[in-house]
This record gives sequence, C-alpha cells and structure tokens, in this order.
Amino acid sequence: MRGLFITFEGPEGSGKTTQAELVREKLEALGLRILRTREPGGTPTGELIRKILQHDAGGDELVPECELLLFEASRAQLVRNVIIPALQSGTSVLCDRFADSTTVYQGIARGFGIKLVQSINNFAIGEAVPDLTIMMDVAAGRGLERVSERSPHGKQSYDRIEREALSFHEQVRQGYLELAAAEPQRCVVVNTDRDRDVVAKDVWNVIESRLGEQIRKLAAALREQN
Repeated sequence: MRGLFITFEGPEGSGKTTQAELVREKLEALGLRILRTREPGGTPTGELIRKILQHDAGGDELVPECELLLFEASRAQLVRNVIIPALQSGTSVLCDRFADSTTVYQGIARGFGIKLVQSINNFAIGEAVPDLTIMMDVAAGRGLERVSERSPHGKQSYDRIEREALSFHEQVRQGYLELAAAEPQRCVVVNTDRDRDVVAKDVWNVIESRLGEQIRKLAAALREQN
C-alpha cells in the first residue's frame, strides 16, 4: 500500500519544521513508517544545491532564472531518489517545503508567473503530488522576528532568502493564501501565530479529518506485513 505524502508550507518563521516533527511523532506512534525530508535538499546533490541557494556558496550572485532552476533540480533529484521510492515501499513522507514554495517565491514574489513555474514544477515532481499540504500562516513581520530570535547573530545570520525586503515576504505570505484558496481539496491554512501546542492540535485535527481513514488502513497493512 502506498504511503502518504504530506507537505508543510509557509513563509519564513512559520513553524513548518517544528510541526512536521510533531506530526512525525504522532504518525509513528500509530504504526506508520515515516520519512522526513526537506527542500531544497534531502539528497547529497540537493544539499549542495541548498548551500548555493541559501548561503551564496557558488561565490557569485544568482540570477533569478538560475535560482528557479536550481530549486527544480534539487526537487527532481529528491522526488526520484527519495520520495517516490519511499511512497512505493509504504513509507509515508513529510516534506518541509515542496513545489508550492517555488510557485510562491519564484512564481509570485520573483514575478515569473504562476503558470510558468507550475509547468516546471510538474516536470520536476512527476507523480509525486502531495495528498495534503498544511499551509502554515503567520504575518511576514512576525515570522521574520522568529527567524531573528532563533538566529545566533540575529539578522546577520539570515540566509539569502531571509534577507529579502519585507515587501517580498509579504508577497510570499499572500501568495500562499491565494494558492490555498485555489486548491482547497489539497491545502489547508493553519494560523501559527499561537502557542506551539495549540497549533499542533489544529494541525493534527486537519490531518485526522482529511487522512484519518487512510492512516488507519495503512497502519493495518503495515502490521500485517510484520
């Protein structure tokens, strides 16, 4: 039985990584096999690309077109070497960012256009379409405050994307909300400007309401295998 594919999306500082880990713990407690991964990255090649994208590791300034294609290259590698094999083996995948990030950051905030970016996304992801996407929503300014609080040297520790102007991050947030409204069958928005445990409860309620039956069937199938 195919595993479940859940992605976590949202602006900088929206709590994606924290909530993905809490979901992993819950799903494993129910008997599912879980693989957590991230974008960009998740493979040796992808992690090298991540360094270029986040920390200017290539040594020169990236043009927007190169940035877009590097994200897609990392994604194509992750999908084919990690995500699809895991899903086919019955392992469920939790991914911290996926194709929606590129639609929003590059398609909307960088101005390439949603249609163009989604066509490239489709080429990169192939059959790896998420069963559910949790859109973690927080005001852009508040999210950047959180990033600063967790960074050892404040804003001096920001990566290349985090250093973008507040207006860029506001476009990103609005883009996520618009995308969620356009695809309600897949995307659910959760307000994350609240206590972590309150957010976690809401995230789990979304997963249970959307995927609860599939979770129970998959857990039963895995028990039979063992």
